[in-house]
Amino acid sequence: MHAFLKKTMSVHVQNSRMTTAKLRQMKANGEKIAMLTSYDFTLASLVDEAGIDILLVGDSASNIVCGNQYTLPITVDEMIFLTKGVVRAAQHALVVSDMPFGSYQVSEEEAVRNAIKILKESGCDAVKLEGGEEILPAIRHMVQAGVPVMGHLGLTPQSVNQFGGYGLRAKEEAEAEKLLHDAQLLDEAGCFSIVLEKIPAALAARVTKAVSCPVIGIGAGNQCDGQVLVLHDMLGMNQGFKPKFLRHFAKLADVIKGAVGDYIDAVKESSFPSEEESY
Repeated sequence: MHAFLKKTMSVHVQNSRMTTAKLRQMKANGEKIAMLTSYDFTLASLVDEAGIDILLVGDSASNIVCGNQYTLPITVDEMIFLTKGVVRAAQHALVVSDMPFGSYQVSEEEAVRNAIKILKESGCDAVKLEGGEEILPAIRHMVQAGVPVMGHLGLTPQSVNQFGGYGLRAKEEAEAEKLLHDAQLLDEAGCFSIVLEKIPAALAARVTKAVSCPVIGIGAGNQCDGQVLVLHDMLGMNQGFKPKFLRHFAKLADVIKGAVGDYIDAVKESSFPSEEESY
């Protein structure tokens, strides 16, 4: 049988939804977890059909969808709107929605209320929020309320103004030890997974071994339990963004611009639509 057909058939036989329990079992079995961001029904359908384990509706939508410089401006209602489309597309993947800046920092009660709102109105499977010990009470209350929580440590983009940029985090021993401690606290609080962003690979390996929940890396080396990238980045659609950790698995910017250029030419030359394409 042709290799492409085999691969296609293997994708379509996946008939069960990913769960947090299955993700933990994947870690126990040493099976890597693949996660990508997604913000709309059409692309999420393709990514899900390809067999992705986790779809993250990231607050990076503030950059990718809305064109903002930072993730900070996006709102709870905007995240819910985007997440709904991804949820409708997902037949296999676990769908996680980011809690945007300001939705969980004010109080534990407001954090839980917003987490429940996102789950109820979007239909997603879990929420993700950034921070360690300082937001631990909110995470505990969410977990106790039945909300599956994914943590996020290291470079936390919602704190870009506090950090003063997007540089490598936890290079120094004190910050590295705090990050390890925070990861253990998140694990003990019931987080089903933790994202580690832009930290030294050796530290990410230590954290991965120190916690029971799956650890997903982005710019954190290959010893994590899985990896995540922004979909538009790995597809080569964002031409101006190329950090060290990013690999382009396609060059869709060239493909898209070429196709649009061909379309423009066909319209200008009156060769589109043709007689066969007309009613």
